[in-house]
Amino acid sequence: MATMKSLIGLINKIQRACTVLGDHGGEGMSLWEALPTVAVVGGQSSGKSSVLESVVGRDFLPRGSGIVTRRPLVLQLHKTEDGTTEYAEFLHAPKKRLSDFAAVRKEIQDETDRITGKTKHISNIPIHLSIYSPNVVNLTLIDLPGLTKVAVEGQPDSIVQDIENMVRSYVEKPNCIILAISPANQDIATSDAIKLAREVDPSGERTFGVMTKLDLMDKGTNALDVIEGRSYRLQHPWVGIVNRSQADINKNVDMIAARRKEREYFETSPEYGHLASRMGSEYLAKLLSQHLETVIRQRIPSIIALINKSIDEINAELDRIGRPIAVDSGAQLYTILELCRAFDRVFKEHLDGGRPGGDRIYGVFDHQLPAALKKLPFDRHLSTKNVQKVVSEADGYQPHLIAPEQGYRRLIDGSISYFKGPAEASVDAVHFVLKELVRKSIAETEELKRFPSLASDIAAAANEALERFREESRKTVIRLVDMESSYLTVEFFRKLHLEPEKNPQQNQPMPPNAADRYADNHFRRIGSNVSAYINMVMDTLRNSIPKAVVYCQVREAKRSLLNFFYSQVGRKEKEKLGAMLDEDPQLMERRSQLAKRLELYKQARDDIDSVAWR
Repeated sequence: MATMKSLIGLINKIQRACTVLGDHGGEGMSLWEALPTVAVVGGQSSGKSSVLESVVGRDFLPRGSGIVTRRPLVLQLHKTEDGTTEYAEFLHAPKKRLSDFAAVRKEIQDETDRITGKTKHISNIPIHLSIYSPNVVNLTLIDLPGLTKVAVEGQPDSIVQDIENMVRSYVEKPNCIILAISPANQDIATSDAIKLAREVDPSGERTFGVMTKLDLMDKGTNALDVIEGRSYRLQHPWVGIVNRSQADINKNVDMIAARRKEREYFETSPEYGHLASRMGSEYLAKLLSQHLETVIRQRIPSIIALINKSIDEINAELDRIGRPIAVDSGAQLYTILELCRAFDRVFKEHLDGGRPGGDRIYGVFDHQLPAALKKLPFDRHLSTKNVQKVVSEADGYQPHLIAPEQGYRRLIDGSISYFKGPAEASVDAVHFVLKELVRKSIAETEELKRFPSLASDIAAAANEALERFREESRKTVIRLVDMESSYLTVEFFRKLHLEPEKNPQQNQPMPPNAADRYADNHFRRIGSNVSAYINMVMDTLRNSIPKAVVYCQVREAKRSLLNFFYSQVGRKEKEKLGAMLDEDPQLMERRSQLAKRLELYKQARDDIDSVAWR
């Protein structure tokens, strides 16, 4: 028995821990819902509060006419060693111990008013109260608002259905034990508590019937038919209760004396004397405790299975969002470098084809660069009119005698300079792709999501490096273009056969416009020769520009994107390293809650194992 009492106390402790951590809802069954509880259900003025106070042995609940309980009260009873001081503690004021139970009553009233105001409205937000006393058994009892049939003045029309829905939300749970309170001075057939219990627990396996106000029945009548199960049978025995009278309450008769008076009533009653050992609030508390022992024993395998499942889920989520970071600078630096490497791996996967995006760089070389080269204005630059203009300007006052070399050079230099635009555009296009891949890689690196500051620092460092690579790449492609101007391929021109045009009427006088036609053909031939040379240069640059861009930008991005960042991080002080690992506060709070829940579940599993299977 001692082992089982320890187990009940342990379950109570786990329930309180679940409440503190907010583990009593959400998808699936929570640990709170898997643990057995006792919900006290009854109509208004059925004696619910008196039953609870009798079980606790203290006068601590608000009293009055009409609806008094306007919020669920989750009452956790913790049995302490004999001789210890009784005290109460509210979840919303965890460090405030109340040994004056009149103050407990006032706190319940104040906390209720805080949510509902000083009205007759109700709220489904529970008040959590723990009582530590040597005069209680380990139990969790939930006092619910009394069921009613009519809304009174000051209450909304929906109050009847609102209360029933609230009560149902508790008693429908399969692990909830229903304590159905019915007053003896009313017909059991009209009992709100029994009616609701029958609907949610038709087999009666979870329902305990409590008959109150036996001493207030009309003279010559009794409740034996109900208590002995003839009028309405339950699987568990009915328990009769004699509450304190109003005169006792007015005289502040304590609950211990009231318990003694209750025992005397049953022992001396001609109607209930033969049932005296199974009547009264003390017996009710023991009966519930014994039943809880049985229920808990039956539920242990499923509780342990749920705990193990929850532990696996929490560990998986902690792995996903990341474990806590060590506080020493060495560990912080190691973490930062590991996160940088994780980002670098994702970035390289984009470039090498493991992830999409790197193919856009090839698109720059295969489509954008050739298209830009085709659009260059060579037709205008090498038109007959412009060739004549350039050649004439290059000749100066003395026209060329054989071949206009200076004109050729000017035409070639002018044409080659057009290649700088597409070359620089290729550098910029690849730079834009690389920047976009950095952005995507930051977003896709799961490990970085918990460190927005570090992710921002890495992005800034990567983009700064890409700017440096772009500048070097721009210089390189411009050099490639300039090199084509600085030294022309002589063999190309030596292979040209610059023969004079044949003139069949050589010995005859030339017509007036023959000289103009000869000049046009001459300049057209020069333009054609330059165009052929420029096409050769274009083919060369179409191949060399991508090589230079890849070498200066893509290759360097793969090799040394964060090298400068690494050198800076290595020189940072501990405080600055910690600032870089500054996490999203919501994520930190989530991890903290998960860690506490994980510790709760592990401790609960170990404690249940050590107590239940001892």
